[in-house]
Amino acid sequence: MSRQINITSADLAEKMVAFVRAFGLHRPEETPCGEALPVAEAHALMDLSRRGPMSHGQLAICLRLEKSTVTRLARQLEKRQWIERFGSKRDGRVLLIRLSKRGRRAALRLEKARRTKFEHLLSAIPSDKRASVIKTLCVLLEAME
Repeated sequence: MSRQINITSADLAEKMVAFVRAFGLHRPEETPCGEALPVAEAHALMDLSRRGPMSHGQLAICLRLEKSTVTRLARQLEKRQWIERFGSKRDGRVLLIRLSKRGRRAALRLEKARRTKFEHLLSAIPSDKRASVIKTLCVLLEAME
């Protein structure tokens, strides 16, 4: 007979905080992969690299940030010369952003660091538990959405 374990919201909070700290998500000026780059900038680079050019509004939706925050973020990326702004061919009033050549190189470096980090992390999880870890993360993500 299996015994039911009573899990509380405090238990979940404690484990989430421990996860955030262990993964390095509480250090906003460094990615969990160890890159000296604000996390929001890293996420913007990765989304622009994967999805291609988009408006500030589209990037805000992808990053789950306010449009004004993405505008400031885009200014930072522009200062680093990682993005270029250009007008949409469909609607001249819409300003789009895309990665510059320098931005594509930065995104590649970041992707390599990310892949290395996750390969190391995956190798530390017993192979018979990997599917269960992914399933649990999916359940947690679904609950947060």
